[in-house]
Amino acid sequence: MFDALEDNPWGDAERMAIDAFELYEDGEMAQAFAQLRQAIEINPQNSSWYFNAGLTLDAMERYDDAIIAYEEAQALSPDDPEILNSLAVDYTRLGQYDLAITIFERIEEIDPAFEPCYCNRIITYTEMDLHEQAEQMFYIAQQINPDCPICFYNIGNSLFIRQQYKKAVWCWGKTAEIEPTHPQINYRIAQAHWADGNNHLARVHFLKELRENPGDVDVILDFGICLLKSGDFQGACEKFNRILELDPDFSEALFYLGEMALAQNDHTLATRFFSKASKQNAQLTGPRYRLAQLALNAGRTNQAHQYLRREHTLNITDPEVLLSMASMFIQLKDPDSATDCLLRIIDDDHESTEAFYCLGVALAMRREYEGALSFFDHAVNLGGNDLDILADAAYLYLKTANLELALKMITTAQLLAPDNKAVTALYRRIRLAILTDNLRQNLSALGLYKIKLLLIKYKCRLRQFLTTHK
Repeated sequence: MFDALEDNPWGDAERMAIDAFELYEDGEMAQAFAQLRQAIEINPQNSSWYFNAGLTLDAMERYDDAIIAYEEAQALSPDDPEILNSLAVDYTRLGQYDLAITIFERIEEIDPAFEPCYCNRIITYTEMDLHEQAEQMFYIAQQINPDCPICFYNIGNSLFIRQQYKKAVWCWGKTAEIEPTHPQINYRIAQAHWADGNNHLARVHFLKELRENPGDVDVILDFGICLLKSGDFQGACEKFNRILELDPDFSEALFYLGEMALAQNDHTLATRFFSKASKQNAQLTGPRYRLAQLALNAGRTNQAHQYLRREHTLNITDPEVLLSMASMFIQLKDPDSATDCLLRIIDDDHESTEAFYCLGVALAMRREYEGALSFFDHAVNLGGNDLDILADAAYLYLKTANLELALKMITTAQLLAPDNKAVTALYRRIRLAILTDNLRQNLSALGLYKIKLLLIKYKCRLRQFLTTHK
């Protein structure tokens, strides 16, 4: 009888599932998943094993595979809120927000008191930038469970994105009060204080987080950047070097050590750090941009252009960096790459005076003067009295013989900077062009008048000749 039980494949599957749970608890995710997969092969009708497989895959950050496991579990248990909730959470992780909302709403129909479907929907709506709906979910969840630490954490994220930093700190403080061991809660509070300009409290919470997780390089990195921006170079240097002790190839730490060397005018050391950072991480934004600046300042234009072109292929979103890159591309006589950088800025900011001005410069380099003037005019309307824009617009109007507008622009520029020699020289040049144009028009008119007199004179002589020889 006992031999028969030992040979029972259903019993083997149960044991594998139990082993998988123990392995999961011990953090052995790959082995746990392998055990669950074998159990499922023996008995593919157990929805909880598919669900556990999904949880295990989530722990390994294999969200696409986890969704497949949850969908298998849902097919066997279509109204299980836990399965549906985990499925919706993974849809959110992968950016499939509409699917996630549909699943959450279905949970609400099945069990209106299932608090996680409101709590987790806060994240989905936050990711969708629908913060009013996120707050609605928060208040509904509060009615069911007023002490849910995850709810406070999630709505804190929404408030942080909206730059309501003090409210975010309060919410995350509630999370820490209810669940002191919540992952990285002091880190998030530190980030909010830092963003709100309270570097002292940011420092306090960074230190609290590092006491709990001394080897978290992401926290150390942010702490180092915070110290760097607040002027504590020594503290920042210590943090970046600490990261390299933990991970010698951590490219961001190398980059910021380069930034510190650059700030201290040690271009040799800065170049060394930036070069190493770019080699360690080809997708890291920043090192090649800095190397391009250093090369350009040293007169190595070909090398600067190469660095800049590589940086240009990356997903750069910082408008100041994009504008600086565009300016360098213009200096390197590459208006096409400059234009691409500037269009990235305008996609997010339709009122960037500098971007429209530089677009005008780029088009002027391509001799597309009409388009260039359109951008200059728009830049003038946006920026008002910007000396460089006014002077360049005046020069381009002069170049295209639109002297009236050239005079208007340069006159405004001269009022702003009456002692600027370049503006004064351009003003004189435009006035001279206007004087020359007026003189030419007068001479032309005078010449036409003389021709008319001669014609009248010849007509009179011809008439006199004909009368005499009748």
